Amino acid sequence: MFEGVYPALITPFRDNLNRDLDLDGLSSNIEFLISEGVHGIVPCGSTGESATLTFEEHEKVTSRAIDTANGRVPVLAGTGSNNTVEAVRFTKAAKNQGADGVLVLSPYYNKPNRSGLVKHYNTLADLDIPVVIYNVPGRTGQNLPADLIIELAENPNIVGIKEASGDLSQMSRIIEGTIDMDFDVISGDDMLTLPLLAIGGTGVISVAANVEPGRMVSMYEKFMAGDLEAARKIHFEMGPLFRGMFIETNPIPVKKAVGLRGMAAGPLRLPLDDLEEEKVNSLKEVLSIYD
Repeated sequence: MFEGVYPALITPFRDNLNRDLDLDGLSSNIEFLISEGVHGIVPCGSTGESATLTFEEHEKVTSRAIDTANGRVPVLAGTGSNNTVEAVRFTKAAKNQGADGVLVLSPYYNKPNRSGLVKHYNTLADLDIPVVIYNVPGRTGQNLPADLIIELAENPNIVGIKEASGDLSQMSRIIEGTIDMDFDVISGDDMLTLPLLAIGGTGVISVAANVEPGRMVSMYEKFMAGDLEAARKIHFEMGPLFRGMFIETNPIPVKKAVGLRGMAAGPLRLPLDDLEEEKVNSLKEVLSIYD
């Protein structure tokens, strides 16, 4: 259902005291990404600083993304929370606004037990919108094991997982266990996109695609066309950018990179802060490779 390259959108802010939303800038960025051939977009994820957005801002960002996409590409809206009631609220809002699906971060900090995780995701799936699970242990403090994902995939409204555990063997086990289901295993790590595609993954929710969407799309499409050599060549060309996006906590580097490229970005919201000057210079060197 959600195949190809989906940039995890940054949320542009205005450089004022309140760091107000720059919704026109968001639309401009989306138009650029669509013109470069991306297959979908993901607003209000961790790359979009969702943890600092109010509920009303979540609604505004998701609504603007849906309106700007205007059916040209699917919109997979971030609606996760460590509070099931709040996640239900975000998910209902995204559904009512017309999102094509929702990306749901596993509950952070709480470290719920297995039955709690099953109930959390099934509660959201019962809202009758396609749900993509997001497993990112580095942010949540808890890995979602393959057998749990395979169990959740039995719910027809749970249609995929964004896998950012970094564990290819776990991803392989999920694909093996869901091979007869309509279930997408999507890379949450740009560097692992090509290896995951090779074992049956369906795409990537990408940080780097905010900066080099055309190259990411080309890598995916070359692979899907059977031109592994060309896809591998792009993968290695993109290596410096993949690493550059994580010289500091995401989305600090990607937001700076987008701004350096002349797109809408603006400042970060605390507790994230600006990239140090030395790292800015390093990032500029990386970006120069792709000029």
